[in-house]
Amino acid sequence: MLRRKEFDILGLGAVAVDDFIYVEAYPPPDAKARVVARRRECGGLTAIALIAAARLGARCAYAGGLGADELSSFALECLKRERIDVSDVKQSPAARVVHSNIVLDPRRGTRNIFYDLNRVVGGDVVVPTSLIRSSRVLFVDNIGVRGMMRAARLARRSGIPVVADFDSASDPRFLELLALADHVIISRRFASELTGCSSPQKAVGALAAPGREVAIVTCGKAGCWYLARGWKGPKHQRAFKVATVNSTGCGDVFHGAYAFALARGLPLEERVRLASAAAALKAKSDSGPAGIPSLPEVRGFLKHELDRQTR
Repeated sequence: MLRRKEFDILGLGAVAVDDFIYVEAYPPPDAKARVVARRRECGGLTAIALIAAARLGARCAYAGGLGADELSSFALECLKRERIDVSDVKQSPAARVVHSNIVLDPRRGTRNIFYDLNRVVGGDVVVPTSLIRSSRVLFVDNIGVRGMMRAARLARRSGIPVVADFDSASDPRFLELLALADHVIISRRFASELTGCSSPQKAVGALAAPGREVAIVTCGKAGCWYLARGWKGPKHQRAFKVATVNSTGCGDVFHGAYAFALARGLPLEERVRLASAAAALKAKSDSGPAGIPSLPEVRGFLKHELDRQTR
């Protein structure tokens, strides 16, 4: 017997632990820098997307692979605190979460990320078919491509949309996974690398493959370009102007808010606008996942923006 639609979003893939290191100024080679603050947060493409969707009110589940070490336990507890269902997580002593050290220079507004992918399992696990079919949206990334491909195929056979956040094409099977994604949302940098198009307008057109519902290329402060199946050309969503404090995780928040809006059946333009607003609000905060906004906060922000434009 198949499960009812128990979850709005099922996520597979990258869960990370990010150790943030704040310095007075990022040093040149062979130099020292004083650390002024440290903090540890949960991160990762899929983890932050799920947390963002959960903050907006989605019922979310994570069913990727985690380890049995201290970092994996920390990440698991973070997901639980956000009321993300983790009952189908597979834990293995050989597995590890992505571990990043992120060095921030607040004066220049820059960040340098040093990450470790050794023995990461992520989405490379066998997820129960019934769990996939019990979800309105499947969210995938490029950690554990084999498992992602199996899950995406099952989702598509069941008419469940697959939302993808990709940032690397290094796996030899990546293009097969890309072809299975209904809604592809990637950064301008990776879109250019993947398509060979320096213009985001042209890149989003190249990503709009036959059978794909939506392609989106995010461009940070330059907003995003998006193209739906059957459209003659892409549309542009401007970025909302905010005082940016820390842009870490903004792209992941965009993905999670988009997946939330898709699960709720919102039209494409509303999905993109809501996702852009959620990402902008996250950029105003330096408190990690705690800075991810709620749905009332996003709606209030959008109303304020609309009122400001009509004055």
